[in-house]
Amino acid sequence: MSAKMTKETLKKLIQTASGTVPAETVIKNCKVLNVFTGEWIEGDIALCGGEIAGVGSYSGETEVDGGGRYAVPGFIDSHIHIESSYLSPEELGRLLVPHGGTTIIADPHEIVNVCGIKGLDYMMEAAENTALDIQFMLPSCVPATPFEHAGAVIGAAEMEEPIRREKILGLGEFMNFPGVVNADEGVLDKLMTAKETGKLIDGHSPGLSGLALNAYAAARISGDHECGSVEAMQERLRLGMYVLLRQGSACRDLRNLAKGVTAENSRRCLLCSDDRQPKTILKEGHIDNHLRLCVEEGIDAVTALRMATLNAAECFRLYDRGAIAPGYRADIVLLDDLTEFHVDRVWIKGVLTAEGGEYLLPVERYDSSAVAGSIRFKDFSVEKLRMGLKSGHVHVIEIQPGGVVTKKSVADVPLDDKGEFIWSKDLDIAKVAVVERHQLTGNVACGFLKGYGIQHGAIALSIAHDSHNVIVVGVSDEEMAFAVEKLKEQGGGIVLTREGQVIDAMPMPIAGLMSDQSGQWVAEKLESIHEKAYTNLGIHREVEPVMTLCFMSLAVIPEIKLTDMGLFDVTEFRFIEVEA
Repeated sequence: MSAKMTKETLKKLIQTASGTVPAETVIKNCKVLNVFTGEWIEGDIALCGGEIAGVGSYSGETEVDGGGRYAVPGFIDSHIHIESSYLSPEELGRLLVPHGGTTIIADPHEIVNVCGIKGLDYMMEAAENTALDIQFMLPSCVPATPFEHAGAVIGAAEMEEPIRREKILGLGEFMNFPGVVNADEGVLDKLMTAKETGKLIDGHSPGLSGLALNAYAAARISGDHECGSVEAMQERLRLGMYVLLRQGSACRDLRNLAKGVTAENSRRCLLCSDDRQPKTILKEGHIDNHLRLCVEEGIDAVTALRMATLNAAECFRLYDRGAIAPGYRADIVLLDDLTEFHVDRVWIKGVLTAEGGEYLLPVERYDSSAVAGSIRFKDFSVEKLRMGLKSGHVHVIEIQPGGVVTKKSVADVPLDDKGEFIWSKDLDIAKVAVVERHQLTGNVACGFLKGYGIQHGAIALSIAHDSHNVIVVGVSDEEMAFAVEKLKEQGGGIVLTREGQVIDAMPMPIAGLMSDQSGQWVAEKLESIHEKAYTNLGIHREVEPVMTLCFMSLAVIPEIKLTDMGLFDVTEFRFIEVEA
């Protein structure tokens, strides 16, 4: 939010607006978008104390030539998980601001599942070290399911303090939509925590429709970014919800949903990333990329820009931004054009923050030691990976191309005389294990993964949605155990091993979820890891080796997944035996 106004700052703002005193900064010679009327207005923008004093004919202490460019409000990403970028908040800000991003609505669901409120505290403190204004939603589902061990349990009682913080806008995506529809007591307590403090509730309800969706909307859940079709989008809009058109690194719905945006419903449509990895940002951009795609799909530029600015501000009750008008935050983007949306310069709260694709401010990182050291095992050893099966007729998690949905299938695998799996290059089936890393339970659950293609070594991650235990796949128990131990040594992240050697790794010391390096370094390291996963480990090239694996423990996506508590049949909503 903007700094609290005093009588003196108000006086100066009014005098600047009236032209009585010169503006601190004037951006001259530009076409200014009025998001309220849809007009482009030729004029100057006068800035005073981080706010816009007026649009008209002004003189200033500093005058900037806009060069005839298009001046638009700063872009707002309506839903993003910073952790999914693998970057610290400060570093993500450095990457997003040059693309016109001035505000993001962040849901720190991942780090709070690992570190609890301590993780939220870190994110909020680190967010103060970037010009990007990071507003937060309080994670609503910690743990995400009762079928795995997370690092924390956040119930209504634990929400009482953080929900009242100024930069907490409300409850993050309410993924437990069955709990809402069934009016579960614990869910009602969480919803009431938001309602009693006058805060928002954001949504997440894939596949929900009809009376069940009415029940979800009746809780006044404000929006949803999980629309898989135009029909789902229209149904939510009719119920008074906002729809967030998502274009991330993994889930890309914008082109499809853009076909459902009309002149009548566009004011209830927003833009969001959900997840955005450094490689995608460096190659495609951020909300500037969303705007390009909107225009390519036939949405006019002004409507698209409203979706990225005013609509988002109104949805999240950020009434101080989203427009270039007197008294609004001076979050301004100069664009070269309205098709590619190439960003020339960015002002945040009246400060020139990016120019020519470069972030202009120093990047200082907040101390992350409070959320380091999050990889903790109890009595882990190679013995924990032994299965002792009585039969080789087993249930298998079968990867489906191009997504994170899996097929529940059955296969016959070779066993030795102790009932242990013998890997075979002819089967395309490997052992997968999840090692609990939060509560010192000592839990290690094993299963089988088909279609991953691994031919050598092992790969281990401490990113495994949503509780982020360690997940590992390999051709032998020894390779898998070695990878898990090396992952612990480096503080989490990603490790690739082959024949008892680490062949590539990316440490993620921030909660085992985020790197403390630059976005460029992370992008290059991920590219190196992917290539070695394909060439050295033999993983199928049509499989994204990291992202695919990190979703193999998410026990809410069909049909079958593995958590630290065992093999889970999502369709039947119960644990099942590995032996079929």
